[in-house]
Amino acid sequence: MAADTQNRSSRRPQGRQIGYARVSTDEQATAAQEIELRAAGCETIVEEHGSGASRARPALARLIREIVAGDTLVVVRLDRLARSVSHLLEVIEDLTTKGAHFRSLRDPIDTTTPQGMFSLQVLGAVAQLERALISERTKAGIRAAKSKGKLPGNPGIRERRPEALAKVTAAQKAAFGVRVQATMNQWLPTVRRRRPDHTWDDIARLLKQRGLDWTPERLRRAVKWLVAEHLADAGLLRKSPPRVPEDRLMTLVAGIHASNPDLTLREIAAQLERLHERTPRGGSKWSPSSVKNLIDRATRSGLIADAPAG
Repeated sequence: MAADTQNRSSRRPQGRQIGYARVSTDEQATAAQEIELRAAGCETIVEEHGSGASRARPALARLIREIVAGDTLVVVRLDRLARSVSHLLEVIEDLTTKGAHFRSLRDPIDTTTPQGMFSLQVLGAVAQLERALISERTKAGIRAAKSKGKLPGNPGIRERRPEALAKVTAAQKAAFGVRVQATMNQWLPTVRRRRPDHTWDDIARLLKQRGLDWTPERLRRAVKWLVAEHLADAGLLRKSPPRVPEDRLMTLVAGIHASNPDLTLREIAAQLERLHERTPRGGSKWSPSSVKNLIDRATRSGLIADAPAG
């Protein structure tokens, strides 16, 4: 038995054991969880104060973002980490993508062992069954309500009751936060490099060139949420300095090129003339060389990836 325990211990990844301890309110303490986590070999422990019903957990999001391959995220119980089976599976999928592992001390979940992976697969099957049962119950409830002449849905929302609308707003904000955290690694580094020297329009246009569909308004709102959750620096929201007319022309030319990279310099010049845009020197006639100067500046600033043919 001792030999088997030693063999299993030797198979455990050699990376860091990182503990995660969560309590629901500021009045509660994580001391009891920390004792168990340190006994399990965790030298680093991340603490979080937040309701189990909420997925907005900045400390956990930061931990998953910074964890590296070979590390293991350790919790005392599953309910300290996830609010539902689906949430648990999402977290473990994020860890697996990064080559990291997960372990719960009081549950048979340890992704470093075959037995733990089997338990995880069982949980996945349970979650799938749970979603199917919920869907069936919802459909049955709607059919029953219709047969009695009742309208489906929340009567509080239909009647515009303030408490019902407040709950919907809170749920929408929570869902928005989940979406922002799930994608922030794709676009936040660009925002950090460009803000506040560049406008939200410029950055949204740059992200769109890279296949990320952001509007300036949604991008600013996402960054504002991250700042409120202490996941981004408040300096990103500072007002951009006023742009000189030539900067506006550079952004405009970059946008024309982004919408159709096959346009030649002469064709871009013709479009600018049709838009009645003045040249940097105030003229009404655009030359390919003037367009090229703006293209080169936009390329150096990172607004576009390459220049069009002449």
